[in-house]
Amino acid sequence: MDQYLNELSGRIIGCAISVHRSLGPGLLESAYEECLAYELCQEGLDFERQKALPLVYQEVKMDAGYRVDLL
Repeated sequence: MDQYLNELSGRIIGCAISVHRSLGPGLLESAYEECLAYELCQEGLDFERQKALPLVYQEVKMDAGYRVDLL
């Protein structure tokens, strides 16, 4: 399992590095997200975009509108 996770994380990091090398710094987050999603698709990786993430406060689930960019 550790080897699988290491290989998977290496592929994901490789995609992120590819995007950064191509675009460089300074763009809006949405541009990087779109390009990273494209790279992850090219790698054949499954992921979800803009996944709702509830906030738990004192064991109460709050709908605070948080979203995970890529999961």
